Amino acid sequence: MSHQPKIAFIGLGNMGAPMALNLLKADYQLTVFDLSASALKTLTDAGAKAASDAQAAVQSANIVISMLPASRHVESLYLGDTGILPHIADGALIIDCSTIAPQSAQKVAQAAAARGLAMIDAPVSGGTAGAAAGTLSFIVGGSAANLERARPLLAAMGKNIFHAGDNGAGQTAKICNNMLLGILMAGTAEALALGVANGLDPKVLSDIMSKSSGRNWALELYNPYPGVMDNVPASRGYTGGFGTDLMLKDLGLATGAALGSNASIPLGEAVRNLYAIHSKAGAGGLDFSSILNLLKPAA
Repeated sequence: MSHQPKIAFIGLGNMGAPMALNLLKADYQLTVFDLSASALKTLTDAGAKAASDAQAAVQSANIVISMLPASRHVESLYLGDTGILPHIADGALIIDCSTIAPQSAQKVAQAAAARGLAMIDAPVSGGTAGAAAGTLSFIVGGSAANLERARPLLAAMGKNIFHAGDNGAGQTAKICNNMLLGILMAGTAEALALGVANGLDPKVLSDIMSKSSGRNWALELYNPYPGVMDNVPASRGYTGGFGTDLMLKDLGLATGAALGSNASIPLGEAVRNLYAIHSKAGAGGLDFSSILNLLKPAA
């Protein structure tokens, strides 16, 4: 493959590392940076070049990809005195895959445009398993032309690419999806806990509901009740998957979006409070399906 772009990839966490590995598998040249030495080693072992810091990583890169935990990390990476925007080559494309507030995405995109850089927000859905398998969905905000520039790289890391609208729209769509996911998971856990408290087998009840009008993704593909389904976090002590604190963060973004637009999200607010209580009880690092533990009667 000739004329391969030079890619800088910043943020090699549970999602970023497998995404970067899939780009290496597709024969892209990668310079990577993360604060974690072990994360860097995983990537250099696979053929990436490590940089000493984020500014060094973006030198001579045509494409910069970032995957960071929250809005403040993204703003601090790109903006301010120590931000990398001044160090990125003219005409480069920035792809931010973090899930952050739409206003943050717009703020960074405006600063990038002022510097002559193209930027899209491309938050992902599909979790760590999707990142490893290269089957993520990318929900993109930005111009159609910039999305087309990014498409070959996104296709190397994912399966579905949606264009939600202008800068920030990818974030808004992701926040709406994850709010609904939180509501569905809590509702599914509540229904299963009620059935079990009244003598039903959770597997039998899950089968009935999945063929009835209560069917949903959490019930059918990510069941929160231990032992009902193989290969989901509920059946391995709620390890792996999508953490409670990450769901809580996304529900907080939904609250912020609702406040900013005077929208009503009574179920979104209720489920955010449930996840906040669950996190404070020590479940922040467990998969979000562990909300079942908050809802089921004590043994």
